[in-house]
Amino acid sequence: MNAEHGKKIGLWNIVGLGVGGAVGSGIFVTLGSAIAKTGRSTLPVVIVCVFYMLLAYWYNLAMSGIFVIKGGDYSMKGMLLPPILTGFGGWTNVIWAFGCTGYSLALTGYLANLWPVLGEHSTMTSAIVLTIFFLLTIRGSRFVTLFQNLVTVLLVVALIMFVVMGLPKVDAVKFFEDSYDGGFFHGGTAGLISAIAIMGWACQGTTMGPVGVVAITEKPKRTVPLGIVVTCIVVAVIYGLMSYVAAGVLPYDQVAGQNLSVVAKEIMPQSLFVFFVIGGGVCAIMSSFLMVLVMIRYPLSQMADDGWLLPVFKKKGADGYPFVSYLLVYIVALVPILTGMNVDSAISMLMIPTMLINAYLNVACMIIPRKYPEQFEKRALRIPRFIYDICSVLGGVCALIIAVTLFKDLTVNDAIVAACVVILPLVFSWIALKVKSVDAEILAKARDEIIRDALQEEAA
Repeated sequence: MNAEHGKKIGLWNIVGLGVGGAVGSGIFVTLGSAIAKTGRSTLPVVIVCVFYMLLAYWYNLAMSGIFVIKGGDYSMKGMLLPPILTGFGGWTNVIWAFGCTGYSLALTGYLANLWPVLGEHSTMTSAIVLTIFFLLTIRGSRFVTLFQNLVTVLLVVALIMFVVMGLPKVDAVKFFEDSYDGGFFHGGTAGLISAIAIMGWACQGTTMGPVGVVAITEKPKRTVPLGIVVTCIVVAVIYGLMSYVAAGVLPYDQVAGQNLSVVAKEIMPQSLFVFFVIGGGVCAIMSSFLMVLVMIRYPLSQMADDGWLLPVFKKKGADGYPFVSYLLVYIVALVPILTGMNVDSAISMLMIPTMLINAYLNVACMIIPRKYPEQFEKRALRIPRFIYDICSVLGGVCALIIAVTLFKDLTVNDAIVAACVVILPLVFSWIALKVKSVDAEILAKARDEIIRDALQEEAA
């Protein structure tokens, strides 16, 4: 039986999916960087950041309450983006290479806690890690699914251990004293904004999972937006507790810029510490790494077939494995490792173009009430039109602030790379449209089909 006509999933299934997609490697990778930017005020920062990133992904929340869009995030972009930005959106699948760079570097950092010799040869270790993971993609997605099931259990246990064993170690009175160990807002307003920007990586997953299962959700126009909001509340509580422990157990200078294993080593006996590093940090990063590589496989293949890449990238193995496209992503991910890029910069290379696209998508939501007044009147989020428009503009501003802040915090060399990461895909997309390797009329027809399907689902 087709899944769409079988048993539908409800609110708590959506929340479970959203929390599972949001709580993972991001918090293990970025929390120490956020502490370096703003000190113990990381506690309110991560809570605010969860809802800030909800605004930065406003189009997911807004459109899921107006249309029944089976294609999720991909189809939402198809409805809102013009041709050149459709190409740019396709190129973000290649830009995910920098996420692979960040995962490789972060994984090396956690492994070095158990085997320091790996940290002494971090570049080589990270390059080997990257290579192994790309080789694993040849095995297909079933391996990843089995690994995910195991990792989810280990990750939940590791997070509970970290919070339960860490809470008694925090001096609650001193934690909230502004004069203690540098106080709150260690880096001032600029540090606060930078912390929100870098934590955006960990807080951005609350909408992606829920909007991807619209087709099998009971009353999706109501359930999906509500599930996203409840997911944000749950994630804010989890991240708040983790940041309270991470920033409150040890002095600022011992945890700033470090991963969570530094605090875990202080609060856990050696055996549990090893479990936390492997079951928490290592497994969470490995899980996210593998999921990204699976996630980009079919979009990469489709992107090549649509003409956004040179014809050579259409080549596939007998099982459809797009080995040339994966090789491109591998090379793009490997070069930053070999040139000494750090985790924060690698994350910024991915987040900057993502947030620029989001800024456009969020503001573009303002056209929905004008083009589809009947559907807008039936929206699940019964907020007034002017508040909807304000949220659309604020969503654009929030996403733009993250992009600008991350760019500002880069070194000159990394800023040049980041500029190229934004400009070159736009140039390549323009060329593809200019030489007609991609037909703008076909793109327009695809967009019309997405809109037609959404309206038909609404009518049904």
